[in-house]
Amino acid sequence: MHDTMMTADDEPSDACSPTVPVLPPLTEQAERLIATGVLDGDDSKLTGDELRDVAADLAHRAAAGALLVVSDHALPVRILVPQLTRAYDGQEKPGFIVVDMDDVADFVPTVEAPVPDAVIYAIDDPRRGDDMRNWTPAEAQEALCRDERTPFTIGEGVHWALQLHEVIDRNACYMMIGSRRPKTKGFDSRTPALWISNGTGRDGRDRRGAPKLGWCWWNNRHTWLGFASGARRVS
Repeated sequence: MHDTMMTADDEPSDACSPTVPVLPPLTEQAERLIATGVLDGDDSKLTGDELRDVAADLAHRAAAGALLVVSDHALPVRILVPQLTRAYDGQEKPGFIVVDMDDVADFVPTVEAPVPDAVIYAIDDPRRGDDMRNWTPAEAQEALCRDERTPFTIGEGVHWALQLHEVIDRNACYMMIGSRRPKTKGFDSRTPALWISNGTGRDGRDRRGAPKLGWCWWNNRHTWLGFASGARRVS
């Protein structure tokens, strides 16, 4: 068994999960993203002023509480994940990507997660999917389609956790089944998820309590893992 996938060591306690707070206005989310400094790096293809302008425009069309998202092409996931800081034992722990998911850029949106051809967009009514904990990804996908909801991609899930650190908590984390890695036939069985590291295995003790972008198998169940989704994407 890979020690960077979901293991018993990673499983949180049975404490009740907290309610997810409502996101602030899109314009405030834009300022939050700008404040991280990620737009200043060489990998970013977006300026702060561009983000502010589009966020202000989207605010007229997206619902209250919508999530602001920048496409992976303009802002790669790998530079966002370290911004997912979380306080643990008196320290701020930066987020990280597990070592056996260094091909994260190869995970692409599925047909169930039709990402618009836009650099910046919004997602209405983000939900963590706590009611689907202990379901397999296949079961969750069927239910989301039936309810006319769309699963989050990796980038969308990371943006959500960046805006609301508490959306990832012990016994309350989520998968992002809107991103899969294509193979010659079908998809890679690894299914991306965000949760909190216990510092075991190849994560290392220094990462205990840190937000973690990892994966579990497509047919696995986890009692503490929901499925992030939204009502629609607005561009």
